[in-house]
Amino acid sequence: MKSLFVTLIALGLTWGSVAQAEVEVEESETGLAIPRMVSLRSSRINARSGPGSRYPIEWVYQQKGAPVEIIAEFELWRQIKDWEGSETWVHKAMLSGRRFVKVVNPGENNIYAKPETDSRVVAHVEDGVVGEVDKCPADSDMCLIKFDSVQGWMPRNVLFGVYDDEVIK
Repeated sequence: MKSLFVTLIALGLTWGSVAQAEVEVEESETGLAIPRMVSLRSSRINARSGPGSRYPIEWVYQQKGAPVEIIAEFELWRQIKDWEGSETWVHKAMLSGRRFVKVVNPGENNIYAKPETDSRVVAHVEDGVVGEVDKCPADSDMCLIKFDSVQGWMPRNVLFGVYDDEVIK
């Protein structure tokens, strides 16, 4: 009887290990890095308190293209952190890999002709405005951003949506 008990415990431990391994694979099903930046695919996205449609909607994102950071994955759901630091869950279909940034420095911000703050200012942009990332070179603290018909360079430290040392070509 004792050997049967030990065998059952051993089998239980083996099955537990297999089940644990399967869970780890499911959690990293995309194979992509976490955290990572993405953008909102639609102008109306439900932000939920947990990973599933049964969880209540906490608020609705209404700015298509706004950048968010994926901080966790669970099946078809992604936990995101937004530009204000709020964390919530959205369905993966509501996110896009296109890279956008949001100007987070309060007030009016300069857009420069070259990746230098002493270059000519081509336009000004207010905080909260979303622009598409063209590139962020490795040797620069600035990124080339397109806001509708205006394109220019902005310092990374006034933008949410790119990491300090990230290179985007």
